[in-house]
Amino acid sequence: MSGKVKDSWRIATKAIHGFGGGDPTGSVSLPIYQTSTFAFKDSQHGADLFAGTAEGYIYSRISNPTVDAFQHEIACLEGGEAAQGLASGMAASFNAVMTVCRTGDSFVSSDTLYGGTYALFSHVLPRFGVIAHQVDGTDLNKVEDAIKKAKNCKALFFETPANPTLAVLDIEELTKLGHKYDLTIIVDNTFATPILQHPFDFGVDVIVHSTTKYINGHGDVVGGCVVGDKKFIKSLHDDILVETGASMTPLSAWLLLRGLKTLPIRMKQHCFNANRIAQFLSFHPKIEKVHYPGLESHPGHKIAQKQMSDFSGMIAFEIAGGFEEGKKLMDAIELAAVAVSLGDCDTLICHPASTTQASYTPEEREAAGIKDNMIRLSVGIEDVADLMDDLNQALRKI
Repeated sequence: MSGKVKDSWRIATKAIHGFGGGDPTGSVSLPIYQTSTFAFKDSQHGADLFAGTAEGYIYSRISNPTVDAFQHEIACLEGGEAAQGLASGMAASFNAVMTVCRTGDSFVSSDTLYGGTYALFSHVLPRFGVIAHQVDGTDLNKVEDAIKKAKNCKALFFETPANPTLAVLDIEELTKLGHKYDLTIIVDNTFATPILQHPFDFGVDVIVHSTTKYINGHGDVVGGCVVGDKKFIKSLHDDILVETGASMTPLSAWLLLRGLKTLPIRMKQHCFNANRIAQFLSFHPKIEKVHYPGLESHPGHKIAQKQMSDFSGMIAFEIAGGFEEGKKLMDAIELAAVAVSLGDCDTLICHPASTTQASYTPEEREAAGIKDNMIRLSVGIEDVADLMDDLNQALRKI
């Protein structure tokens, strides 16, 4: 492609052409600039690059053309001014929070989070003198009480839909509340992706992703990104990332650009399959409860309808008989892989309490609604009839 992204383009077109320009060689597929170091034209050129008075590349920990292309495209899809690619989703969450917070500051987060994020907030950030106050993000009164009580509160961080319970938090109302207290609003949009949900439309300041998941979609990349305005991203990059070094690799960026091209069509199939499976499970006598925002029985269904165009490919469900029956189910599954992570083309199934949310204490899991008999299903893009046949035969064995 030759040129600038058009605002009139719809998201599927932006997903393919959104990096904003072709390679100087004319390559249709952007090359992987698999290099650590870039040569200067002369000594003055090097000095100018380090001083910031000239544009160009120095070292791939600082910037790289392939990573820049991915950053441009994800910012385009999310509707942000700029983005920063990072080595993992955890690096994205850490860098986003630490761009806002200093020693002695605090922030408020929802209590239902990916287990790694929960561990970061509970065990790692306090070592830097940054305290997270975690509360039920679906209860605005509890969130406001936590903001009022928090010392030097700087930010509000939440996921929606939340991992693994699929709790739906009201982005618009939480953003209004946070801005009332001059907080920076950070939303993890991993489960929804920019195809299904646009937090910036509701006034959010910063979006984070584990790009390992749906954005990549093929289970072969670990990465993350932060999207925001140019000032925020520059501060993140210059003040934290360059010196701490959690930079995205060129190969990861290239694979993520590949993943973005098919993201819109993949999300359609993920959503279609998940909706069919959620309906099937909701009527099954061996299932006590199904958590899926697309079901009218879900407590966040109306909020999800307001802020999402579809309901993603993640389902959680609670097995009658407890975790022992859940183990039998997972061991009887033939098509889905028993594995952590999510968002792959392949269907993945796991037990959050003993894997992804194991960093919670049993009491913390109970408070966050993460039951011991909960199974999380990342619905892939296989034929949905085959997926339901597989679940059905496994359920017959418990």
